[in-house]
Amino acid sequence: MLGTLDTGNAAWVLVSAALVLFMTPGLAFFYGGMARGKNVLNMLMMNFWCLLVVPLLWVLGAYSLAFGGSGSFIGNLEYAFGRGFDAASLAVPNSPLVMIFLATFAAITPALISGAVADRMKFAAWAVFVPLWLLLVYVPVTYWVFAPNGWLLTRGSLDYAGGTSIHVNAGIAALAVILVLGKRKGWPGEGAPPHSMPLVMLGTGILWFGWFGFNAGSALAADGRGVQAFINTFLASAAAGLAWAIVEKVRDGHFTNLGVASGVVAGLVAITPGCGFVTTMSAVAIGMIAGAVCSFAVSIKFKLGFDDALDVVGVHFVGGLVGSLLIGFFADPKGFGLDFKAGLFFGGGVGLLGEQLLANGVTIVFSFIVTFAIAKALDATIGLRVSPEVESEGLDVVEHAETAYNYGERAMGRAL
Repeated sequence: MLGTLDTGNAAWVLVSAALVLFMTPGLAFFYGGMARGKNVLNMLMMNFWCLLVVPLLWVLGAYSLAFGGSGSFIGNLEYAFGRGFDAASLAVPNSPLVMIFLATFAAITPALISGAVADRMKFAAWAVFVPLWLLLVYVPVTYWVFAPNGWLLTRGSLDYAGGTSIHVNAGIAALAVILVLGKRKGWPGEGAPPHSMPLVMLGTGILWFGWFGFNAGSALAADGRGVQAFINTFLASAAAGLAWAIVEKVRDGHFTNLGVASGVVAGLVAITPGCGFVTTMSAVAIGMIAGAVCSFAVSIKFKLGFDDALDVVGVHFVGGLVGSLLIGFFADPKGFGLDFKAGLFFGGGVGLLGEQLLANGVTIVFSFIVTFAIAKALDATIGLRVSPEVESEGLDVVEHAETAYNYGERAMGRAL
């Protein structure tokens, strides 16, 4: 069997898996730099915890439930414990290489939620939340959207690399958790700017680099569609970063590093669902729209009063939703020579837009309700939030017995 494997395509999927794996440490740096200095290690650990737990659950049975079987709503356990795979295959669901590639997607998805709960969630609660959320929320939504027999996919909704199942799903879940968790002490009166913009920019660069594996790797082949997804990923993220920067300059009078970084990530999020369905200039338009929309969306939390610490809702939920819905306008099957529904601007009418609305609406309702229930159950049992004293002292010292920075030595150095 190994001799019949398409080694060129397999090599690209292997590289892509490594790129997507690298995204989670990149997200950790991105979020860690935005967090308070006394909680940066906690944020890094929340992200790395996903890399420890999720891949193991994935191979034990979560992958099989998310992609195996022939039902419309959930898979079975035919591929549980790493069995039943064809080593020569690069197809869902029986390819072991695709299975491990998709494990990296599964790992980063709950990690996205960590940015919303920064500075105040018990690590023990997070440790339990991640596997529960993976199995009860991520797995079924992924099956609906991506499995060959998933009901949303068979209806005709499109999601190339995870706009609905990853970003909309995690973004609305983040909102559900923080509504149970509550606001940080002093928020919004006490500002909490990023403690390290260099870490934020480093994390942005790693995410941008890794995202090529996320999107172009989802072709599962080194082919023309993968090339177009690569191009779309680059141009949409650049356009979104530029759009955010321009909006920020006009509105506030400054170009900021945080704005550019947030814009780039918003563009990456928005192009993810459509990168294999839209052509070059459509990707630029999607990026520009997402950058502008998300630059305003991050302020919604102040108007509505929910404390989304690191703007997961404004960037990932809104960006993913915008990108997914815009497929209904920009999808162009002729541009790829493939047979999928065309968007409104390419002669397809409103049918695809309706399917995108349905898929995202179902995901939003399901993910919010189940995540809210998980958070409530954890809060009622082991407790979801640290005490006010721990929040004041910092989670790094109390939860992990570590500090990112030796403030005592720095102060002594200044005194000397």
